[in-house]
Amino acid sequence: MRVLVVDDERGLARALLRGLTAEGFAVDVAHDGEAGLDLATDNDYDAIVLDVMLPRRNGYDVVTALRERDVWTPVLMLSAKDGEHDVADGLDVGADDYLTKPFSFVVLVARLRALLRRPAQARPAVLRVGEIVLDPSTRTVTRAGVEVEMTTRELALLEYLMRHADRVVGKVELRDHVWDSSGEDLNVVEVYVGYLRRKLGRDAVRTVRGAGYRVVG
Repeated sequence: MRVLVVDDERGLARALLRGLTAEGFAVDVAHDGEAGLDLATDNDYDAIVLDVMLPRRNGYDVVTALRERDVWTPVLMLSAKDGEHDVADGLDVGADDYLTKPFSFVVLVARLRALLRRPAQARPAVLRVGEIVLDPSTRTVTRAGVEVEMTTRELALLEYLMRHADRVVGKVELRDHVWDSSGEDLNVVEVYVGYLRRKLGRDAVRTVRGAGYRVVG
């Protein structure tokens, strides 16, 4: 398996190079964001280990640029920041996992192997269905280029529908994932679908009788 390590801490980068090579990985190293982005774009890696705080271009920008270029190599982000918003920011821009420094090398290898077991698939950071565009990182929604203000719950419902736009999503599934509560009345789903339709247009979310809902944009 071929891995790219992007970290400006040269001692850590050398340690990862030695350790991962000993584990059987083929490893390339870059020490700044621009160099890492160029290598990740021009080469076929199985995974990328990417620090957040980098010279020339930070890790968030690197992931965003990769996903915009349709490069879907799994990314494990490294950071000394362990706040929940830091983790959320990394995942929202398109990273696949997040590990806080200092970390155990054994855990890093386990996380890498877990990423490599996942099937490769395109995971766009910005969701698009028809004329509707949702950016989870900025929590903004537009339809036909016009921004639409939404509450946190409306955003969560729309995001779930858009991430599963290839199928009909049932009320029970929506309730359990968006409200995280099996005790919530199913009518709440209908109510919030109504809110989405008022803001996005009645044609934006289609009802499939007896099955659930599907966003069509």
